[in-house]
This record gives sequence, C-alpha cells and structure tokens, in this order.
Amino acid sequence: MNGHGLDDEDRIERAFRDCVDECGATLLHIHTHKFSPQGVSGVAVLAESHISVHTWPEIGYGAFDVFMCGDADPWRAVDVLKAAFGTADVRVRELLRGEGLVEAVEHAA
Repeated sequence: MNGHGLDDEDRIERAFRDCVDECGATLLHIHTHKFSPQGVSGVAVLAESHISVHTWPEIGYGAFDVFMCGDADPWRAVDVLKAAFGTADVRVRELLRGEGLVEAVEHAA
C-alpha cells in the first residue's frame, strides 16, 4: 500500500498501454475517470478481455484486474504495474474465469 502516481490519469493510461504491449494483447479502447478529491477508475478494453483499476491514492492503494484470454500473458502485467507505480508491495491473486462453472465445449467436425 505504498504506490505512487495513483491519482494521475495519464500515468494510469500509460501503464495500461505498457501492460497491453508487454502481455501481447490488443488494445481496443481506454477510458478513465478522475474523482474529486482523489482517485481514478479506468478500464482498458482488449480484444482478449480487459484491464481495470480503482485507486485510493490517499492510502497508496490501487486495485488492478487483468483479464486476458488467448495467447496474451496477463502475468507479465505484474512487473509493469509494479514499476509504473513505484512499489514493491504487490499482492496477486489468480482467479480462473469459469473454473468449475464452464466446461470446454467440443465442436463436431
């Protein structure tokens, strides 16, 4: 909880773009919103899914969700975000979408 620059929309947008490049994803659109007196929410819509964030700069905290499918590698975003916001305090939890809920569908040939 010691991140820096979490109230800066431009820095967040740059971090999104860097994550997209590093992870091998395809960016479709970025939208951010700065709150008053502080905080930013944003989303990078990807062909492979999305990256989103909600920040609480007053306590140095940003919650990022990185969802990707296909050949994109979401784990590569961790170091990008760590560097972008100048923190070593990064906590990651992996949740596999659909795990236990969605079964693979076989297509008939």
